[in-house]
Amino acid sequence: MERLPRQRIADFYDGYIQRSYVRGKLASDPVYAATAEALNGTALPLLDIGCGIGLLGLYLHSQGALPQYLGLDHDERKIYAGMIAVRRAGLEHVMELRQADAEAMPPVQGHVALLDMLHYLSRDAQQSLLARSVQHLAPNGVLVIRSVLRNSSWRFHATRAEEVWLRLSGRIRGGAQHFPRAEELSLPLEAAGLTVTIEPLFGSTPFNSYLVLARRLS
Repeated sequence: MERLPRQRIADFYDGYIQRSYVRGKLASDPVYAATAEALNGTALPLLDIGCGIGLLGLYLHSQGALPQYLGLDHDERKIYAGMIAVRRAGLEHVMELRQADAEAMPPVQGHVALLDMLHYLSRDAQQSLLARSVQHLAPNGVLVIRSVLRNSSWRFHATRAEEVWLRLSGRIRGGAQHFPRAEELSLPLEAAGLTVTIEPLFGSTPFNSYLVLARRLS
């Protein structure tokens, strides 16, 4: 993403630290462009579960790929920061952020995003969330997942060490609970009739992140 759009999005947020975080994420994290590409050519609403400060929605709007967006997150501080940014961007008509747990999904049919949040749930909770997410996919809808996957690579061990640090530092409440293997995601999604692809999405990081796309064909 070019510097000017990054700076414009960052300016919607409060404070130097938060704006620096937004600029850095947009400059270095490939998940935003990958999500925009996955949703390209569709006009469906997006339900973003674990939306944080709503950065995905603002990015997608800047790329002309956001007809309607609803973001859910349990962290009221992140939701508040995101709501300020949405208001400053003048996007209240297409973007809504709500403080809510993943269990409280509204009746939205379209695309669903689960970015960097599955490993903070137990295995059973992950499977339950996948099943409920599938129910919110419209025809031609895409379930976009970015998740750490458990395997024997050095990247996985580096990721697990970083998650321990995040928990001990208090930056992530509760910490990681279960790192799924690839088949724990692909098998239930394929059983639900979706077409699934899994590809590495490391970017410039040492972390063991993968992009999982599960499509419901019309």
